[in-house]
Amino acid sequence: MTQTQPMIENRPPSVAHLFLQRVEATPDHEAYRYPVPAQGGGPDQWRSLNWSQAAQRVHAIAAGLMELGVRPEERVAIASGTRVEWLLTDLGILCAGAATTTIYPSTNADESSFILADSGSRVLFAEDAGQLAKARERRAELPELAHVVVIDASAVPGGTADDGWVLSLEELERRGATYLETRPQAIKETVAGITADQLATLIYTSGTTGRPKGVRLPHDCWSYMAKAIASTGLLGPEDVQYLWLPLAHVFGKVLTAGQIEIGHITAVDGRVDKIIENLPVVQPTYMAAVPRIFEKVYNGVAAKAREGGAAKYRIFQWAAGIAREYAKVSQENRRASGNPSVPFGLSVKHAVADKLVYAKIREAFGGRLRACVSGSAALAPEIGYFFSGAGIHILEGYGLTESSAASFVNPGEAYRTGTVGKPLPGTEVRIAEDGEILLRGPGIMQGYHGLPEKTEEVLEPDGWFHTGDIGELSEDGFLRITDRKKDLIKTSGGKYISPAEVEGQFKAVCPFVSNVLVIGANRNFCTALIALDEPTIETWAKEHGQEGKPYAEVVASEGARELIQGYVDRINADLQRWQTIKKFRLLPRDLTVEHGELTPSLKLKRPVVEREFQTLIDEMYEGTREA
Repeated sequence: MTQTQPMIENRPPSVAHLFLQRVEATPDHEAYRYPVPAQGGGPDQWRSLNWSQAAQRVHAIAAGLMELGVRPEERVAIASGTRVEWLLTDLGILCAGAATTTIYPSTNADESSFILADSGSRVLFAEDAGQLAKARERRAELPELAHVVVIDASAVPGGTADDGWVLSLEELERRGATYLETRPQAIKETVAGITADQLATLIYTSGTTGRPKGVRLPHDCWSYMAKAIASTGLLGPEDVQYLWLPLAHVFGKVLTAGQIEIGHITAVDGRVDKIIENLPVVQPTYMAAVPRIFEKVYNGVAAKAREGGAAKYRIFQWAAGIAREYAKVSQENRRASGNPSVPFGLSVKHAVADKLVYAKIREAFGGRLRACVSGSAALAPEIGYFFSGAGIHILEGYGLTESSAASFVNPGEAYRTGTVGKPLPGTEVRIAEDGEILLRGPGIMQGYHGLPEKTEEVLEPDGWFHTGDIGELSEDGFLRITDRKKDLIKTSGGKYISPAEVEGQFKAVCPFVSNVLVIGANRNFCTALIALDEPTIETWAKEHGQEGKPYAEVVASEGARELIQGYVDRINADLQRWQTIKKFRLLPRDLTVEHGELTPSLKLKRPVVEREFQTLIDEMYEGTREA
């Protein structure tokens, strides 16, 4: 089955073109908000840049790069967390005709050095002294790296160092401004010379094994994405987006393209620990996130209800059930007749639950949130239904680094929880005989940087890209992802199991879980490694005579094991016999990006987790006969 959407025609060659058009069209409209720590402590102060002010800095950065000798399509790397300077720097690189290489700030010195060398990056924008130190450590291995520009000027004593190899962002912008005094048309002329097929971005995939691969995304990918996102009608010029996602990740990066085309405000702050504090301040109308954030919010709300006593927790559980029922019925009715109405009795219960529970949840999100987009991994449907019924509308989407992130998204009010929506205009989708999802369209990469044989493995000559994901298309074009092709489990009894499906069901019923990994490939039964959410299980520990004990000791207790066993029994009752979790182990710590068990977008690296906790896996299968 193949689905094809109308093409996006008459798009400009690049986002740099779109940026200049946006600045000309709405120079005085607010573009970005960003936090500045208050002097002497206290809450952050939020400042703004309008499009004209942003352009002044972008042009100075672009001209500064030209002054350093950077030429079109040469690579310029950014190793920084999500902040307003990331956005300005990326646009400066694009307006200089160069290509951005993205590096997560959590990437170690060895892998950072590999990315810089493999990409041939000429300049590195380093966020702070820590990122600068990684480059300095490997400078001898990076002969092509001519300069490091440090965003945090305090990391560059006196403004310059290392014979001009290091300079501050402030110094680069000063040099750029001087450059433009004698060449005032340099930016316009350079942007006018950019072609759609020129390289715009190199994003390195965080692979679970071996070195990451550089995904080559030309300017046309982002120009297409900007126009396609705008065409969905999900966002308008009056929206306020809260952007915290890693901009080194394609999901965060694509949001910047859509904003420039639409012209809405983006409040940017990548500090994940500030999300709860920022939401009531920013009061966004729109936010993109990964499923882990929604899971943490859900678990936090459930834990707070438990702290309020048995009666309050029963009210929460009742309200959660009503939310799910309300969302399912309204979505089913909309699908069947176009009318999302629900029976009167359910509507009355929902109104009561709204006053008691849902309104407080919406207020915690800032009170103005119209919709969230969830991507990067599957959201457990039961959690999606809960938020839908509570008035937090989560529109799941789907895409990969190789497809510029946004290939599918749910269509506004007609969204369907448990699906990733419909293809963006201009994107074709086909389901292969083995169930694999194939994509074709302007968002698809040129290939892997310097790896033609790897490119040939996934990209057919006629443009069809093999995603490696398994999915199903409904008759009216909604896609449901069932699993990663390589992650499907086949038991020794010959039964196929989707671990993500079982894991999602467990996350929906257990408010204590942080991460779960179902195991069973070539085994005669399934088991699970389970990491608990530390704040939530600490609250439980206080209520059960274990206050003050370290996390590892709490999860090793018989009480904690019995608690989680109850939730395992609940999901087992609804699973096929061969899917059920026969044994589990609670991990002595949560899985983290720092330990290499999660990607920076919080996706599970299954092989890494299995290697790290092989002893616990062996314990669960000890004495059993294997295939």
